Amino acid sequence: MAQPTTSTPLAQEQSKHLQKSLGRFDILLLVVAAVISIEVLGQVSGFGGETFTWTLILAVTFMVPYGLIFAETGGAFTEEGGVYVWTKMAFGRVVAAITSLFTWVTQPVWVGGAMAFVAVETWSEYVGHVEAGSVGDYIFKLLFIWITVSSAIVSLKHGKWLPSLGAILKVVFLTFFILVTLAYGVQHGFNGLDLGFFAPTLAGFLGVTPLLLFSFLGFESGNSAAGEMKNPAKDVPISVARSSMIAAASYLLPILAILLVVPLDQITGIGGLFGAISTVYTVFGPAADAMLAVSAVVFCFVLVAQGAAWMIISDRMQAMAAADGSFFGGFFGRFHPKLGTPIRVNTLSGVVATLFMLAAMQLSGTSSALFGVVLSIAISTFLLSYLLAIPAAVRLRTKYPLTNRPFKVPVSDTGFRVLGCICFIWILIGSWVAIFPGTLEMLFGLDYDFEETWGVSQVTFEAFALGTLASILALGIVGYVRGNKVRQDPVTDPSKDSEAALPGV
Repeated sequence: MAQPTTSTPLAQEQSKHLQKSLGRFDILLLVVAAVISIEVLGQVSGFGGETFTWTLILAVTFMVPYGLIFAETGGAFTEEGGVYVWTKMAFGRVVAAITSLFTWVTQPVWVGGAMAFVAVETWSEYVGHVEAGSVGDYIFKLLFIWITVSSAIVSLKHGKWLPSLGAILKVVFLTFFILVTLAYGVQHGFNGLDLGFFAPTLAGFLGVTPLLLFSFLGFESGNSAAGEMKNPAKDVPISVARSSMIAAASYLLPILAILLVVPLDQITGIGGLFGAISTVYTVFGPAADAMLAVSAVVFCFVLVAQGAAWMIISDRMQAMAAADGSFFGGFFGRFHPKLGTPIRVNTLSGVVATLFMLAAMQLSGTSSALFGVVLSIAISTFLLSYLLAIPAAVRLRTKYPLTNRPFKVPVSDTGFRVLGCICFIWILIGSWVAIFPGTLEMLFGLDYDFEETWGVSQVTFEAFALGTLASILALGIVGYVRGNKVRQDPVTDPSKDSEAALPGV
């Protein structure tokens, strides 16, 4: 039987098609484009002033240890496939297959079931009306999905420019919004916020934790394309550190700005951010509508770039999993010999995103309610993958102690485990709340009106959420069984690349 850390001949063969085109700045922009989710700012801000408090708490108690763990791991283990390879080296191929699948499937679910909805809603409100459920609505969402897919299909040398430009525009967009908010506040005053407004509560904690964890995760995702980086050992830790700081500022400052200008009862998942923008843009007078239209176009472009970044990153990981015999044999495990991209997985992502978009449009409820439901499902799949990825990263510290680590967290192995336990507990809480919202509130005696909170019945929510998870697991089981023929003749251990700096090797 093959050893769990061995690589298949197909995986080795496909690795030869990878093109090293990502420098340090490219990695930073790719991660910023993917991870900073400005579309959730309105949803998060709906919990009021304590959102800012909990964001600050998680930035310190979760993002810092999480960033340290994966900065070390990402710099030490630099094979194409990232989390899939790490989890396989730690726990074996079966666990890696599950981790990879949940990480990958989050992206087409999110792109097709939520981001496309946010984009068309924003466009319809501020640029040109699109009737919900119309042919134009379907066409808009389909174009959104397949533009993101197309950018992942072209060679990384060219495809990286879409997420790179999107990352730059994202930071510019948020900075401009904050500056205009300050100008508005000087002219009209801000909402009366006192210290009590920011006081954290248990209800707020349970409501906002999954959203914030979803927003803070993914800084190690660039390692999925580590085989296409020029110097991943040095560039990954620096990129994780810089992107983490940019992300913290990109959430804390805009959330505060939204709370300063938009009444809490007017903040919704889709309209929260642009509700604040439309308010503060009154400082432009007659030009306000034109500025709103321009901002909406930029916002939609940023969402496309964000989807493209995730498709580029996660599809590579899943393609390497397939090439390694963990997902439907070798069919999805091939990279185009000239483009160096996993076209078959890219196409599969587009199909899954399209199917999920069509399924989400069949749910009854408002656009804001649908956004919240699909967001929670995407959160659940993403967080579940980290219940395996974080322990894997911790175990690699002790399983491969002699591996060269360009960046090493200055703590003992026990201290490293403590960092991992802190992150794991956060993820465990977030996963439960995302899949079974309202249950912990009931346990602690808090009032919780499910339909008022989600806009759909609890039966509808759980059927959609658990049905999605069951479908993903079924896909994973079938995919792993079908990959058996690829796993028959593995010949080398990828960890040896990471052990290359060992004495005597």
